[in-house]
Amino acid sequence: MPDSLLDATEKIIPMIRANLDKIDSDCQLPSDLAKSMNDAGLLRLYVPKVLGGPELDPLSAFRVVETIGKVDGSAGWCSFNGTALTAGVSRITVEAAKELFGDPPNISASGSARPLGTATVTDGGYMINGRWDYLSGMDHSSCLFVTCNVVDGDGPVLGEDGRPMTRMVAVPLSSGEMHITWLTMGMRGTASNDASFSDLFVPESHTYQRTGAPYHDNPLYNPQTAILCSWTLAAANALGMARGAMEEFKRMATQGSTNSPTLMRDRSTTQTTVGECEAIIEAGRSYVLSAVGAMWESQVGRKEDLMDKAVQARLAITHGIRQSVLVVDKLFYAAGTGAIHESNTIERYFRDLHVAGQHISGIHSNYEYAGQVLMGAKITAPTYA
Repeated sequence: MPDSLLDATEKIIPMIRANLDKIDSDCQLPSDLAKSMNDAGLLRLYVPKVLGGPELDPLSAFRVVETIGKVDGSAGWCSFNGTALTAGVSRITVEAAKELFGDPPNISASGSARPLGTATVTDGGYMINGRWDYLSGMDHSSCLFVTCNVVDGDGPVLGEDGRPMTRMVAVPLSSGEMHITWLTMGMRGTASNDASFSDLFVPESHTYQRTGAPYHDNPLYNPQTAILCSWTLAAANALGMARGAMEEFKRMATQGSTNSPTLMRDRSTTQTTVGECEAIIEAGRSYVLSAVGAMWESQVGRKEDLMDKAVQARLAITHGIRQSVLVVDKLFYAAGTGAIHESNTIERYFRDLHVAGQHISGIHSNYEYAGQVLMGAKITAPTYA
């Protein structure tokens, strides 16, 4: 990782920490914080260098998001999600990216892989209609990359495999309408609201198929594993939050208790919890870094075992997220009634990790998918490809 980016991450941390209450209460990142993060490249870690981005590998990006998530899960999520969506510029030409984001480009984006709208074929492009949800960080984005079902006058357009076609479409946020819907127990600062667009023309050059070839040669943009390079950062954020909760718990353990003169740190139950959670965090983190590292090595070497490595990477990502939720559950319980108060930082980690764990990267069907592959069974679990 470039030292300048690592330094930039560390310099942003005090600003994030100073805004924790505001992030939670306002249900979005403060605009000056979001701007500082984007100016530093932290919301677009995978953007190609030719477009002004850091173009980090997934292991280096993991460490950036983990560092942010340790302080605040919403800020870490915005780094993950912004990075995942802005990587879409690798799938359009440099000229198209400059049309969307300026010259020199100032790239900021959110979006959705869920096909909740339509792209009607028309001369030179598509007419876009639809409403998309869970658009994390939309409030500090200039464009959205949204997924559409492709249709024409006869209905759904079918691909060569006979299945309805979808297409990713880059749309300026200013051309649509934002809907405030993000009223949640946790991850409030992600501002994952809705946006809708009506009869918006988008030129062909501002669209792409997710399975199509990228315009940049970096293996980072391989469509076979692009989603896992993105999900790696969801695991980084979750494991960062688990580590942050652990540090807060250890701080609490040096203080007194409302029902005992014995410090928490001197109780065997507390010591056991800390030891167990430390093992869980480090094991989960090591599995993610090892499995994603093996996948990345295969990507770079363009090896035939790439998809075998991808199965392990996907399993490790999900496991890292689920184990992070387990850690915060253990710490929350061990912290006692003090943890239920909003003034207690563990309460925020508890809420944020439980919401983050509901993302598709952390749900149990990913275990099912891995089991089916590893046993050579028929694949019935969702693949999210």
